[in-house]
Amino acid sequence: MATRTVPAPLPRLLHPAAWWLWGMGLAVAASRTTNPVLLALIVAVAAWVVLERREIGATNPFLPFLVIGLVAIALRVVMVALLGGGVTGRVVLFRLPEIPLPEWTSGVRLGGAVTLEGLVAAAYEGMRLAAILACLGATNALASPRRLLRYVPATLYEVGTAVVVALTFAPQMVDDAARVRAARRLRGHSGRGLRELGRLAVPVLVGSLERSLNLAASMESRGYGRVVRRTTSSTRIAGTLTLVGLLGVVVGAYGLLDATSPAALGFPLLVAGVLCAGAALVVGARRDPRTRYRRDPWALPEWLVSACGLVPAAAFSIAAALSWEGIVPLQVPLEVPTVPLGLAAAVGVGALAALAAPVPPLLAQSREARA
Repeated sequence: MATRTVPAPLPRLLHPAAWWLWGMGLAVAASRTTNPVLLALIVAVAAWVVLERREIGATNPFLPFLVIGLVAIALRVVMVALLGGGVTGRVVLFRLPEIPLPEWTSGVRLGGAVTLEGLVAAAYEGMRLAAILACLGATNALASPRRLLRYVPATLYEVGTAVVVALTFAPQMVDDAARVRAARRLRGHSGRGLRELGRLAVPVLVGSLERSLNLAASMESRGYGRVVRRTTSSTRIAGTLTLVGLLGVVVGAYGLLDATSPAALGFPLLVAGVLCAGAALVVGARRDPRTRYRRDPWALPEWLVSACGLVPAAAFSIAAALSWEGIVPLQVPLEVPTVPLGLAAAVGVGALAALAAPVPPLLAQSREARA
């Protein structure tokens, strides 16, 4: 009797919201620890998932985000060495010429003793910020913001359209500038400075204006310029709920990312803000219906990828609340950070997103051609 084989999932792009939930989960996990080993594991997981599931031809902002993170680490260390404000250590590496400051600037200094513990603590804080930036860069590499804007609610339709146009034209302006500069070099104009920049700006702006006019005409012919009738009461209610919701989301997100914030500023305020913002979107959507062409499916891979990001966020949040050993390594006295195996396993769950997500179409074709 012949056995039936289960067909492999067809190559497709994962829903962008699933990638953003995964990336934000890893970012929340990174914000809860200063253990350099755990932070390095989070960055390595993000890099591996990008290598395995980034579509061919898509922009890769992961490396620029890593560079920005390294610059943030260096700036953090330099600022602590010059201005203080970090951990007061015992091992003095060297002393800088100190400038006396007024009494009201307590906690801030210019120069003075630079301790090993203070520099290590500053490096740990900088590594945490670098890991958060790496998670955001990985999310942008896996799910283009342009695809995510397709699912902007009807209330934010005008804002979403403007952002889509901006994201479309910004790279084209860079390509236009490179094309104009190459043409000028072929004609023997290879100067530099402000005068050359002005000569490049004029043709680039002219081309951008022509492209904008053509886009405006095409969008108007497709009905993008229609006006939706809204009552005064619904407009006021939606505006008030939107402002309150956005304020709650911003403060709640800050409370989640900052481990020193009170517990009430974290998850509860974030939930309240999301509920108010959702109510505002529902009120606006009743008066402004929209349709979407070829929606991305939300199936089992989307649930699995989202869970792969939420599991590390929950594990690290619980560990930070219970003050697990190794979640925040000691700097005074300075000791080698210990690695909690449970948290390392939670980070490993985030790496399973590379296996749960389907292979993008162009990447699947390239792998088949190599095979």
